[in-house]
Amino acid sequence: MASNGKVKSILVAEQEIPVCYEADVLVVGGGPGGHSAAVAAARNGSKVVLLERYGHLGGMASGGLVTLIHSLSDGTNDRVIAGLCQEWFDRLKKWGAIDCPAPEDVGSSDPAVLDKFRGIFFRCEGKLIYGSRVDSEILKCILNDMVQEAGVKLYLHSTVTDVIMEGGKLRGVIFESKSGRQAVLADMIVDASGDGDILARTGCAFEHSIEASNRIATPALCFEFGNVDWAKNEAYKEANPKEHDALMVKLRELDGFSMYFKTTTNRDTVCHFNMFLKGYDVLKVEDLTRLEVDVRQRMMVTYKFFRENIPGFENCFIMITAPQVGVRGSRRLLGEYRMEEKDALSGIIFDDTIAEFPPLKGNSPEQPHVFIPLRALLPTEVENLVVAGRTFSSDEVVNEHFNTISHCITMGQAVGTACAMAVFAKIPLREVNIGALRKKLVEDGAKFSSIAT
Repeated sequence: MASNGKVKSILVAEQEIPVCYEADVLVVGGGPGGHSAAVAAARNGSKVVLLERYGHLGGMASGGLVTLIHSLSDGTNDRVIAGLCQEWFDRLKKWGAIDCPAPEDVGSSDPAVLDKFRGIFFRCEGKLIYGSRVDSEILKCILNDMVQEAGVKLYLHSTVTDVIMEGGKLRGVIFESKSGRQAVLADMIVDASGDGDILARTGCAFEHSIEASNRIATPALCFEFGNVDWAKNEAYKEANPKEHDALMVKLRELDGFSMYFKTTTNRDTVCHFNMFLKGYDVLKVEDLTRLEVDVRQRMMVTYKFFRENIPGFENCFIMITAPQVGVRGSRRLLGEYRMEEKDALSGIIFDDTIAEFPPLKGNSPEQPHVFIPLRALLPTEVENLVVAGRTFSSDEVVNEHFNTISHCITMGQAVGTACAMAVFAKIPLREVNIGALRKKLVEDGAKFSSIAT
């Protein structure tokens, strides 16, 4: 045992670790970005392994109870984001597990149409934006189906604890599970951990400072109440808006949560609670522990208050608290190119664009679309590592607006496809033919409405 100042340390004995799998592409993290990267790489001919620390896929879209997938259009009736994101929607529709506008209603300013989808994420400048509320439990199942159909080797309940480096090349990772410590080797590694866990362990440069007022600085732990009488609740709020607002003020004074709304139409007795928490560092286990305890204490305050004071909630019960903390932002790669606000506002189309998103300001068709270059997903220090999801190299403004579920799916699909092409050609990712990549993405359902493919 050694002491380094105030911190004690121990020397761990050298250990021989079995290699349980070798692949062309290894994806760490089964959230929207990682799942899409794994599926896209496998469908394009690569041998793929996917590691996920929880017992389900989907990340924030399932375990985080973030059931709203939004910002897929730009205020017109045209889609900007499609591809695997649309495939999620199509598969969910077969189970009646989705609540989204009809295609002909997207871009409509008809008040009757807008009234069906209330909330800021479905509206922009008086027009309907394409998006959906989804059933998180059904989503877990269809994501499993997609992985199995694609032939991805899946390890759930598996937490990466170290990386395997050979000089400047990442050869694989070491992970822990109930089977002990094992290793996976691969030619290409995708860090879709959400928090940049792999890039940090390899020594790649990153930033994680976030202005406290930004959305991405505020984690959440969503929860839901069941057996809610929504008709009674909505009638009460419509007849007594000032009284309801005063009760919400009182609840906040008691340290309860007042942001509540109905989930999907096929679960019309369920109420969803969300929040924007401050004062927690999601990269510290002590803070994550405190967050879990604090939110559940405040949830009980909320539960008691709603049952005693809010019509429609008299017989409700706590149905679920999210299995995962809702992390909105943490580490961001400092990659070959750092996306900044000026890039998003200018509408610059990069030579290596691999994703196209709706505008930064207001999803208005008068504003330019936003384009993400492959370089913003590539570290400079490690040749065969790429990120997918909210870890992409960007300033706080760009990350604030383009790190949600639909954006992560889109980046993941692009990265997975690029990895498969690089493996097949035996070239580094940065040498992949971008024109051929975009053409393949379009063939697989992705959209590039502003770029000829």
